[in-house]
Amino acid sequence: MPTSTKKEVRPRGRPRAYDSDQALADARDVFWRSGYAGTSLDQLSTATGMNRPSLYGAFGDKHALYLTTLERYIEAGRLAMVHALSEDLPLPQALLRVYDGALAWYLPADGDPLGCFMIGTAAVEAVDDAEVRAALAEGLRTYDKAFEKRLKLAQAAGELAADAQPPLLAKVASAILHSLALRARAGDSRASLRATAVAGVALICGNAGASPVPATGKTTAKGRGRQT
Repeated sequence: MPTSTKKEVRPRGRPRAYDSDQALADARDVFWRSGYAGTSLDQLSTATGMNRPSLYGAFGDKHALYLTTLERYIEAGRLAMVHALSEDLPLPQALLRVYDGALAWYLPADGDPLGCFMIGTAAVEAVDDAEVRAALAEGLRTYDKAFEKRLKLAQAAGELAADAQPPLLAKVASAILHSLALRARAGDSRASLRATAVAGVALICGNAGASPVPATGKTTAKGRGRQT
């Protein structure tokens, strides 16, 4: 039983009994579909089930919330790439596993094509927003580094030519990823996008990339993963 006579001051808004990860995922999905500028606080409140005071208390203002969702998306993409690019598969198949995972995000089975959250939203805001521009640049570097690390291992194992340049090839690999994202949002079919990915893998790997996977494009359960 409390002994203090001081009146307890309760915070305004919804009590802090919420699932932070779920709220951030819900907010991300709103930003993903509507863009940063096109997303209102009312939309975010409805999507997360949190009123404005609770949103501010948990995540800060709209700008801070967006940056948090962007950073989490980039990190999720990095982790998915680390798994996809592991050395349990030859380089061509590992690269295609990244692209297959990306297409699973860009073209959700239960909705409209979304493309990449980072490319689709941050590239627009980066023009006038230094913080978003810095986050976008870091995201691009993060994915370049993931590709570069795997390409260096492939070169050491003889999967790539000795005179290949992994840093440049990594940027090519990333460029293919970003092209898939844009074309997915523009309405390209999954078959067309996957064919582009296969051609990109062949370009990066040379002869080693001529036939990275069976024509059906099926992957093992271990190879399925959601990616940026």
